[in-house]
Amino acid sequence: MHDPHGPVDPRDRPARLTVGVVGAGRVGPALAASLQLAGHRPVAASGVSDASVRRAAVLLPDVPLVPPAEVLARAELVLLTVPDDALPGLVEGLADTGAVRPGQLLVHTSGRYGTAVLDPARRKGALPLALHPAMTFTGTSVDVQRLAGCSFGVTAPEELRLAAEALVIEMGGEPEWIEEEARPLYHAALALGANHLVTLVAQSMELLRTAGVAAPDRMLGPLLGAALDNALRSGDAALTGPVARGDAGTVAAHVAELRKHAPGTVAGYLAMARTTADRALAHGLLKPELAEDLLGVLAEGDSR
Repeated sequence: MHDPHGPVDPRDRPARLTVGVVGAGRVGPALAASLQLAGHRPVAASGVSDASVRRAAVLLPDVPLVPPAEVLARAELVLLTVPDDALPGLVEGLADTGAVRPGQLLVHTSGRYGTAVLDPARRKGALPLALHPAMTFTGTSVDVQRLAGCSFGVTAPEELRLAAEALVIEMGGEPEWIEEEARPLYHAALALGANHLVTLVAQSMELLRTAGVAAPDRMLGPLLGAALDNALRSGDAALTGPVARGDAGTVAAHVAELRKHAPGTVAGYLAMARTTADRALAHGLLKPELAEDLLGVLAEGDSR
């Protein structure tokens, strides 16, 4: 039998865990709610903003809101779901104040960091896990449903790898192992695809409204859905449109109209068009003889 005050081997840990959340933003309550569906027991959360209080009330009803140190005092598994830039200071503060208990599972959900950011807590005996859900969160109950089949970027010490993957599977996710040194690149890839996609779609809808389209979301939905599906299936082979075809005149007309109606979109259009042209050339989709005029139009657009 283990000393109750000494380190706990994760293999001897009870199958069901008490769960705490430090940072009741959009991610933490959803993950705790999904763990609850798997039989674990949320016992405490911390959050100070009105939005955090509302989210906790909806997703974790009857779970008390307490200070972070109290969350750690009550829970065997603690989710640290704070913004990336706040995570190192939070971990250091919790470790320095003695809030961390030996054998306690500390899980952060940052895409940027692996487990090294948890070293101050690990030195106090905590068991460090990095479990990043590759999903955008709304802060509502729909997030729990979206976790089904969601990939998680998993980083953990080798001896905790199975435990980390098991937690992800219990939340309905698919574990994907990411090496510690690859975490920033992994996160950059996700941001490039997901975050920039939102910006592009929002700009596209604004331009369609300016062009007189009454329901830009309805127009874009099928088009973007097909484009995303084709891109995921075929990569660069899915490229279509005037840049991939080398229609320099059409691209010049686009740039002229954007300058007139939405000048703030020109730089992004030119940058994406140039990148698209480069990839289309590299994959044999854009004929070299057409690329010269196209690249000339893009260079002229940059110089104005």
